[in-house]
Amino acid sequence: MSEFIMAQQNGRNIPLEDKVFGINRLAKEMIAEKGKEAVMNATIGALLSDSKDLVVLSSVVEVLKNLEPADYAEYAPIGGTPEFRTAIKKAAFGKYKPNCFTEAVATPGGTGAIRNAIDNYSKIGDQVLTSDWHWANYDSVANEMGRSVVTYNLFDGEDQFNIAGLKERAEELLAKQESLVIIINTPAHNPTGYSLTLEDWDNLLKAVKGTATPDKKVTLVVDVAYIDFAGDPDEYREFLPKLENLPSNILPIIAYSASKTFTMYGMRCAAMICMTPVKEIAEEFVRVCQFSSRASWSNCTRASMVVLSKIYEDSTLLAKVDQERSFYCDLLLKRGRAFAEEADKVGLRIVPFDAGFFASIPCENSDEINKKLQKEGIFLIPLKKGLRVSIASITEKECRELPAKILAAME
Repeated sequence: MSEFIMAQQNGRNIPLEDKVFGINRLAKEMIAEKGKEAVMNATIGALLSDSKDLVVLSSVVEVLKNLEPADYAEYAPIGGTPEFRTAIKKAAFGKYKPNCFTEAVATPGGTGAIRNAIDNYSKIGDQVLTSDWHWANYDSVANEMGRSVVTYNLFDGEDQFNIAGLKERAEELLAKQESLVIIINTPAHNPTGYSLTLEDWDNLLKAVKGTATPDKKVTLVVDVAYIDFAGDPDEYREFLPKLENLPSNILPIIAYSASKTFTMYGMRCAAMICMTPVKEIAEEFVRVCQFSSRASWSNCTRASMVVLSKIYEDSTLLAKVDQERSFYCDLLLKRGRAFAEEADKVGLRIVPFDAGFFASIPCENSDEINKKLQKEGIFLIPLKKGLRVSIASITEKECRELPAKILAAME
């Protein structure tokens, strides 16, 4: 008997429930039964305070409270309001001023940016390239678009960025495809917390330029969802000038999530931003991505666009938002250091970690280990190659306690 009754599967792998949200539901059920103190819920990628409340920047909330009805009730343009498109580029690039053509198109979260990039810069049936450790939703988005994801090992035998593996895979794919979408999630990679170094970027771009012969097209999607919670915002944007003025058949697209940077998760505020030396390519980017937006979600929430625009129109307000975010970024960095230090102390191997919302532990039988931990009130996310820990949603104290408990469950 078919798995579906009326719906058509259309080659998609559709689970009965999303894994992350399903495990988070189990954690919430245990919290309701036994209380917050009895549960360590390290599943969802949202920053929580030490009292386990969602962190929402009060400076952003004040802007929201002062919106006029038309600011949230009126339709927004498909690609975003002009003020938003200017503001989101300032947010994404920071102090860096691109010396190339840039255009922004609003998307509902970083997911929308990934979706539109795959839809417009690959063909149906193509394979999209990313690392073996990656956000599982890349697979779902590609699958929904009639594409599939293939991977290279993120790290080599010495736990360094595996540029040789990426280059080999890219060459294999471009030997049979006219174009290739490569997704790079950095800094503060989900699920590992790894950040590409400037040297990594030099090697990556050298490899891509060597692979992208004039008759081929490469779209480099840089998913920077966690860039403003990785550490010093200027330092973590130092790679951006390297994306300027690449050969015209290599198109960088920045997937920037204001949902995370400004703690407006539920308002799904983001944009995809192209960087190219060719004006016509930038204009085409806007046209095709707006077309895809119109054919899917149509347009994004106007309220979040107005909020971001107002913040970037007022330097005093922007400084206040940045200062408040900096406090929570420091909180997150302390948690990450605590987890990494304790893992090293107890002998728990983790994937190379730099910063961000997540850390990962390589292991076999991740589902089995996760179920053992759930009996102790510990909820993680099992992946193909190991376990993902959301250090964003647990306290520094829990970050120090957790490595030993994970190690015990693995033995």
